[in-house]
Amino acid sequence: MGAILLDGEAVASRIRAEVADRVAQLRAEGVSVGLGTVLVGDDVSSERYVALKHEDCAAVGMYSVGEHLPATATQEEVMEVIARFDADPLVSAFLVQLPLPAGLDEERALLAVDPEKDVDGLHPVNLGRLVLGTPGPLPCTPSGIVELLHAYDVPVEGSHVVIIGRGVTIGRPLANLLTLKRPGCNAAVTVVHTGVDAADLAALVRTADIVVAAAGRPHLLTPDMVKPGAAVVSAGTTFEGRKLIPDAHPDVAEVAGWITPRLGGVGPMTRAMLLRNALRAAERQAR
Repeated sequence: MGAILLDGEAVASRIRAEVADRVAQLRAEGVSVGLGTVLVGDDVSSERYVALKHEDCAAVGMYSVGEHLPATATQEEVMEVIARFDADPLVSAFLVQLPLPAGLDEERALLAVDPEKDVDGLHPVNLGRLVLGTPGPLPCTPSGIVELLHAYDVPVEGSHVVIIGRGVTIGRPLANLLTLKRPGCNAAVTVVHTGVDAADLAALVRTADIVVAAAGRPHLLTPDMVKPGAAVVSAGTTFEGRKLIPDAHPDVAEVAGWITPRLGGVGPMTRAMLLRNALRAAERQAR
C-alpha cells in the first residue's frame, strides 16, 4: 500500500478561496489588500516567480503592483522603491525578490522593509517574533508545511520531527515554529544538515516520525533512512536541466505513511501562505 499523498495544490486551492472571500469582504468595507514586488535585473527564474505572484493576486481579487528595475540600478534606486512601498497605503505587504544583482547590498535592502509589510516573514524583527512566540507574519514555506501536515491529520504534537537543512527560509524557522506550544506544532525537533557525517545523519533521520528534507540535494533522502509509516515532506529541490529533482528519492513513497508529490507539494503551499500574509497585513493595518 502506497503512502498518502500530501497534495499541496488541493490544500492551497482551499486557502486561496478563503483569501478571496476575505479580500472581497474587506473591499466592501473600503479596505484595500495589495501586494508589491521589487524585481531588479533580468534573472529568468526570478521574473517567472514574480509573475506567478501577480497571477495569484489576480485570481483572488487582490491588488498588486510590481517595480522592475534594470540590472544597472543603484543601491539608492532600490532603496527608493522600498521606501515608496513602505509608505504606500495601497500596498499591504511586499517582497524584494532575491538574488539581487552583484554589487547591491541585499541585507541593507531587506532591513529597509517595514516589518509590518514583510510578506515573506523573514525580516529579522519577524524572525525574532517567531522565536519569542509572539504574533507576526510567519515565513511562508514553514507555515505552509505545518498547514499541509494539519490538513492530512498527520500527528505533529508530541512527535519527533527531523529537519534536514538549516537554511533561513525553511530549516531554521520551521524548527522554531514546530517547537512552539500551539495547535499543530508542539513537537520535538532535531535539525541535521549535510555537514553531519552521512551515517550519523541517516541514523538520526530513522528516528523521525516526520521528516522534512530541505537541503537542496537531489535524492538525499533514501528509503533506508525513513522509519516505516513516517510522514515525509520534500521541501528542497534541484534542477537538472529543466527537470526538478526533489530531495526525497521516489522509492521513499514505498516506506512512508505520507509523502509530498514531486510536483504540487510544498510549492503551492508557499504561494498560498504568501497571499494569506498579505491579507493579514491588510487586516492589521486596518485596525
